[in-house]
Amino acid sequence: MASNRESQNPVDLDDLYRDVILDHYRRPRNRGAREDATVSAEGFNPSCGDEIQLSVAILDGAVDGVGFGGSGCSISQSSASMMTEAMSGRSIDSARVMSKHVQQMLTDDSFDIDAVDLGDLEALSGVAKFPVRIKCGLLAWKVLDQVLANATGESISDDGDIPTRVTSG
Repeated sequence: MASNRESQNPVDLDDLYRDVILDHYRRPRNRGAREDATVSAEGFNPSCGDEIQLSVAILDGAVDGVGFGGSGCSISQSSASMMTEAMSGRSIDSARVMSKHVQQMLTDDSFDIDAVDLGDLEALSGVAKFPVRIKCGLLAWKVLDQVLANATGESISDDGDIPTRVTSG
């Protein structure tokens, strides 16, 4: 049963999610290049001009840390900041799965958000309501896919909508 206080002040998840995104935009985490990066990549959203550069340290098959740079809207920069926190310490396979889930959350209406634990990344789910902003939310994740592929000696083709490229590694 909801307490009297909860019924007087119901939690608006849209507001909560908006607050998480704005917090990451105002106080980005892991902003700046990592000096210990083993792979760096960049991506560009031609529809709005957002740019993201990632520098990722891979150690023993895991993401040791991620730094990011670039410029763009609050969605692209917040998504990058949130991604850097979510990836640190994950195995490459786990990072790939998380990236896939986030991208599905943003692009697939049938994605069951309750079936996976996305933590704070769930705040990005609201971006899917605004089709023109989806690429903004996807940018850092597409660049991460390039980094993870490069770290394992694979190559993935650019999806065309969001050009990415490995710059070192």
